[in-house]
Amino acid sequence: MGLMRAIRRGLFLIALLPALAAAQQPAVNLGFTSFLDGGAPAGPGFYFQEYLEYYTADSLKNQHGNDTNLLKDLNVWVSLNQLIYASDQKLLGGNWGVDLIVPLVSLDVDPEVGSPLSSNHQGLGDIVIGPFLQWGPIMGAKGPIFMHRVEFQNLIPTGKYDDDHILNPGSNFYSLDPYWAATVFLGPKAELSWRVHYLWNAKNDDPNKLLSNNAEDTQAGQAVHLNFASSYEVVEKMLRLGISGYYLKQFTNNEANGQGIADSREQVLAIGPGALFSFSQDDHIFVNTYFQTAVENRPSGMQFNLRWTHHF
Repeated sequence: MGLMRAIRRGLFLIALLPALAAAQQPAVNLGFTSFLDGGAPAGPGFYFQEYLEYYTADSLKNQHGNDTNLLKDLNVWVSLNQLIYASDQKLLGGNWGVDLIVPLVSLDVDPEVGSPLSSNHQGLGDIVIGPFLQWGPIMGAKGPIFMHRVEFQNLIPTGKYDDDHILNPGSNFYSLDPYWAATVFLGPKAELSWRVHYLWNAKNDDPNKLLSNNAEDTQAGQAVHLNFASSYEVVEKMLRLGISGYYLKQFTNNEANGQGIADSREQVLAIGPGALFSFSQDDHIFVNTYFQTAVENRPSGMQFNLRWTHHF
């Protein structure tokens, strides 16, 4: 009887591997940025941004969007410490700059009975660094009409990682995640912003053996993800209210030993209210809340983001 239970448990876990394999995707910008994303609020110079995120989920979805009954509760705290230098020197018509993000991550998972989910607790996440070009705003008769930026973000595998755990602060592989961010002004008070990323991941040469079915290496599939937001100025130069969201769609399968894993593609859509408080041209606080839906092969829940932007 013990042998049969072990066999049944092994078959059960193998059947859930596509859903668990989605955990290979690295942590990326899902909702960290929102309103007026296409430009810097105070022009060239040094900026510091502090992001605080709390994410909670009580369900891990499979490829059909159904609950796998593996997760009871997941709580994630993230602190992103970002330093930006925006130069006043021109390159290809825009101003060049460089961006550095150092994340600190805390993971607390409460799995269902018999679930293999476990976390590697607190530690350094994967450092992000990227050069960018920021173009100045296109002006109209009543003010700015459009502003935008491109950045070639690199996710460096510096984060804490242990192949004994399914959830880790770090991914243990390099990722390229370039983006285009833009803001369109719909009048003197309203704006629409977006940030569109393409995500490519290198191989993980030390994957979790359960997720990979003892593979020597794994590779998370390619994906696109975007943040979108719209706000309206309700108090001049002081307060904007709006709505924001994000969407991630993985369009190639994860791989193990170079072979595709069927039904392993991730998807998530989230949307919620937000506000932007401006204390001066140099200090701003963004508040955003997101409720997730249309989730496939990843946890499903809600998140709260707080961001402080300071220009020196």
